[in-house]
Amino acid sequence: MKKRLTTFILFMFLLFSALPVGAVEKEGRKWQDETIYFLMVDRFNNGDNSNDFNVDMQDPKAYHGGDFQGIIDRLDYIKDMGFTAIWLTPVFDNADKGYHGYWIKDFYKTEEHFGSVDKFKELVKEAHKRDIKIILDFVVNHVAPDHEWVNDPAKKNWFHEKRDIIDWNDQNQMENNWLYGLPDLAQENPETRKYLLDAAKWWIEETDIDGYRLDTVRHVPVDFWSEFSKEVKSVKKDFYLIGEVWSSDPNYIAKYDKAGIDGFVDYPLNDQLRTAFAKPDQTLDWLFTTAKRNEVIYENPELMGNFMDNHDTARFTQDAVQNRQHPGTRWKMALSYLYTAPGIPIVYYGSEIAMNGGNDPDNRRQMSFRADKELIDYITKIGELRNQLPSLTRGDFEMLYEKKGMAVFKRTYKDETSVIAINNTSNTQNITLTADQLADDQELRGLLANDLVRSKDGEYKLSIDREKAEIYVLAEKTGLNIPYMVAMGTVYAAFIIFFFMLLRRARRKNS
Repeated sequence: MKKRLTTFILFMFLLFSALPVGAVEKEGRKWQDETIYFLMVDRFNNGDNSNDFNVDMQDPKAYHGGDFQGIIDRLDYIKDMGFTAIWLTPVFDNADKGYHGYWIKDFYKTEEHFGSVDKFKELVKEAHKRDIKIILDFVVNHVAPDHEWVNDPAKKNWFHEKRDIIDWNDQNQMENNWLYGLPDLAQENPETRKYLLDAAKWWIEETDIDGYRLDTVRHVPVDFWSEFSKEVKSVKKDFYLIGEVWSSDPNYIAKYDKAGIDGFVDYPLNDQLRTAFAKPDQTLDWLFTTAKRNEVIYENPELMGNFMDNHDTARFTQDAVQNRQHPGTRWKMALSYLYTAPGIPIVYYGSEIAMNGGNDPDNRRQMSFRADKELIDYITKIGELRNQLPSLTRGDFEMLYEKKGMAVFKRTYKDETSVIAINNTSNTQNITLTADQLADDQELRGLLANDLVRSKDGEYKLSIDREKAEIYVLAEKTGLNIPYMVAMGTVYAAFIIFFFMLLRRARRKNS
């Protein structure tokens, strides 16, 4: 009896393994394939109460208790949503009230509220086990207001003279004056420069992190960034550098691109994103114009970081609320573009629950894990598609249609073509795509809403409900798969016969 059962299982295995398989082996992972979750360590999750000293949850400018252990405890939560990298605010030892991490006192120690260096190493290791990369925020422009170096005569030349920035269009002031009263480091001083470069390399060597988000890039000379890039990449080859240049001028940003910084948080695009998706019936044309402009201006436009909001801006949810819109719907529209357009999506913690908040520090509220899962499920689905379809991360970019918020564009990589339809309008939209836009006699298979559009007379007729999006893949028309149906019929017939024989044998034993 066991022999017959084994034979039957083997038969089924061989039969199914002989059926055609459509999966294609995934290519080597590149940074443009990543999807980044950005979190403030102190405001994310408290996993270790032993470091909760001077914590005040009621004070938006005090420590709230988030730590490395809290992040470790939520790594699966982040991974399950499809994120492949995490950007952390600075983890270095900070001054009092430096919950955000940007008032550094010691570049070689972790902030005691967050945990030890060993605990941080554990965080990196646990993230890597889950194929999640870690990007660490690194600051070279300034230190904490009360840093011991400021009053150390031996370190006098480590700082620029104390002067405020008066003219924000004066590059000399931007690089040499004190930003918001923070002691401005003189990177032209060989000792200062060496200290910063050594510290940057030390963290890579000691903890195996995968990238740096570089704070206040435009306040530091370009030549320093050129050396910084060479030094850190000599330690780890595929180390990613994403810079913060808060400017609406992409040509200004591009000069740092040439200094070896791989990509930048795209503030010019952010302006367009927030305008386009804060309410329906807004043109999306500027998004495509910006994407095409990036192709010309930046060396690697696919490495730019696309974002809706962050710790320095009001939450995008606030834009939606002020426009009397449902935040979840607005987020779905925005994320549909963010995940399918060229560039690396960066999602600020809490966006998955449409967290609200105004300007700093209201945009840095404590994370809540009790929320409606609808938006989380949507992020999970589009994250899954982004990870599965190389065309969404590596493909070219062509707009097929745009009118007052209804947009259709395609991305093609090798033999894979994705078509993305975003209806950011108040009405159902019907769009016809022609054979000169898409290959004829094929079909579009919807992966979000399971839509199916077949070519007819050289045309594809799309119907997209109001405030909905669909991600299609272009494929050969499906029909009756006769070999598959025959194989399945054979399997079912064999199973019925086998079950009948077992039943007959049991009856004989009982009689």
